[in-house]
Amino acid sequence: MSCSQNHRVAAALRWMVISVLGTVVFGCATTNPPAPSLAASPNYSYLIGPGDLVNIVVWRNPELSMSVPVRPDGKIAAPLVEDLPAMGKDATTLSRDIEAALGKYIRDPVVTVIVTAFVGPYSEQIRVLGEASKPQMLPFKQKMTLLDVMIAVGGLTDFADGNATTLLRTAEGNKQYSVRVKDLVKRGDVSANVEIQPGDVLIIPRSWF
Repeated sequence: MSCSQNHRVAAALRWMVISVLGTVVFGCATTNPPAPSLAASPNYSYLIGPGDLVNIVVWRNPELSMSVPVRPDGKIAAPLVEDLPAMGKDATTLSRDIEAALGKYIRDPVVTVIVTAFVGPYSEQIRVLGEASKPQMLPFKQKMTLLDVMIAVGGLTDFADGNATTLLRTAEGNKQYSVRVKDLVKRGDVSANVEIQPGDVLIIPRSWF
């Protein structure tokens, strides 16, 4: 290799080092704030989503009572009720809507809706991406915590940089927080546990060192 080639290689290496150091410095300067430990809303009400199973009970009309799935388009179909939107409603609201639909055929229907299998609307599901053992979407549950989520996804992979995990909170306009998943899962540090909100996204990066 000639002197000029050596010079070009050395210059390229210097720029690579400068670039890496700049990335590290920039990353440190833009570290996300820690996620708040409390996040659950006391007024939370479960909303029905595609894939849920709802049990419709029509008082004094057993022939109209049955369990039906919420279709992928967010609607349900039952006797005398066709293509009724269910997605995004709570059980009480859906009960009143079914009563209105049945009121065309029977007098003063009384309907109770019970959700028996829970998936929830896509906007409220919890998504876990990256270096989780089983990345997946999870239905949100009131008072759900980071520890609950990590148990459901089987913890971290051997290559995860758990303490660099980002929590993306869609309920706050995609605001980003940092969470210490490694401290929580590997070291049992309960101070790293935080409550989860509907629609949260956990992004677990790979460790490069």
